[in-house]
Amino acid sequence: MATMDFKKLSRDKSKLLDLDVLKTFSNEELVSKVLQLQSHNEQLKNIIAKRDYKKKEEAPKRREFDFKKCHLQHVLFKVLYLGWNYQGFVCQEDTSDTIEYHLMEALLKCCLIESRQQSNYHRCGRTDKGVSSYGQVISITVRASEPGKPSLSYCKMLNRLLPKDIRVVAWCPVGEEVSARFDCTKRIYRYFFPKGNLNLMVMNEAAQHLIGEHDFRNFCKMDVENGVTNFVRSIRRVDLKEINGSNEEETGFEMCRLELEGQAFLWHQVRCIMSVLYLVGQKLELPSIISDLLNVDVCPRKPQYPLADPLGLNLFETEYPFNGWISEESEIAHITSLLQQQWAVHEIRATHIKEILSAPKNYISTPVLHQNAHLLKRETKLYKPLLTRHFCKSLEDRIDHCLKKRKITDSIVET
Repeated sequence: MATMDFKKLSRDKSKLLDLDVLKTFSNEELVSKVLQLQSHNEQLKNIIAKRDYKKKEEAPKRREFDFKKCHLQHVLFKVLYLGWNYQGFVCQEDTSDTIEYHLMEALLKCCLIESRQQSNYHRCGRTDKGVSSYGQVISITVRASEPGKPSLSYCKMLNRLLPKDIRVVAWCPVGEEVSARFDCTKRIYRYFFPKGNLNLMVMNEAAQHLIGEHDFRNFCKMDVENGVTNFVRSIRRVDLKEINGSNEEETGFEMCRLELEGQAFLWHQVRCIMSVLYLVGQKLELPSIISDLLNVDVCPRKPQYPLADPLGLNLFETEYPFNGWISEESEIAHITSLLQQQWAVHEIRATHIKEILSAPKNYISTPVLHQNAHLLKRETKLYKPLLTRHFCKSLEDRIDHCLKKRKITDSIVET
């Protein structure tokens, strides 16, 4: 029996483990590592639970609200948020630092809902950690005013309880059968990035191959365990361009935007697309690589490549077959003011850095154009073309693995 290298395990405790390091572990070491991580995860859950419980204990006790006496209505809420300070949109077990958590807390404090479970709740998109949105929409059944009386000021009620970087900008009364997820007819994602050394012409040429109905299994994270086995999606429009120029002395600082329009998108689809376009823009791949990866007969397995940084991604617009969005001018003015203040803070910081960058230019003969280096993590100094890399498991292998896993789980339950 192999002896475990406990020194190696304890050393790796303090740092992130990459695939190469994990491959050096024996089965016994891997089992030990998993158990260690499970234990650590439980400790974190307990710490967060205690912290949240303490917050609830400290809150003043209020009289129970009788929802049986209330009128209810199903509505859509349009939500704006800057995602870089949050762990994603969706509520998670191990953190309260998500947009959805803050929304639910505000809805409960306003007594607009009795509980999430009883509120017929749906969300339009599950944006990841660091991703922002101007067009996120949720559908939910909330407390309403009595018939004949003015509607409740939902946006104002919620915004006074929400963090400044999460705002409800409008609402719309709809039928109780309406779902923010399934009734959305159009989603537009935008990805913002600095030009740096990228060739936008070849990136745009590559991006046009995305238009139409394709199997995007090589441009997403497969979510087979949650029942997603169809990766055919349609992209109606692609637009990649510079959105603000700069003078000749500031080459590389131009901001650019990729805009994708479709009805539905896969998990990590936009960030995967941006990753490959970034490689094309650096002339590490030909524009035809997009077509190659969309041809699943020729390339049935996704080559291993990192995701584009989430900071630039925004779920910018969503569309529904309903009219009647309601917003208050005073609340929109207040939101505009808050956003202007946040813009000023970031612009001042950017100006500090830009002014500092003017000094080193006098000491280097060749321009450094690394403004977009954060966009995609380079694994090695020597670039390896996508189609010559290691490949992920095929869709069929993943389905087979899930079926076997389910059989094992079922057999454990039966015994």
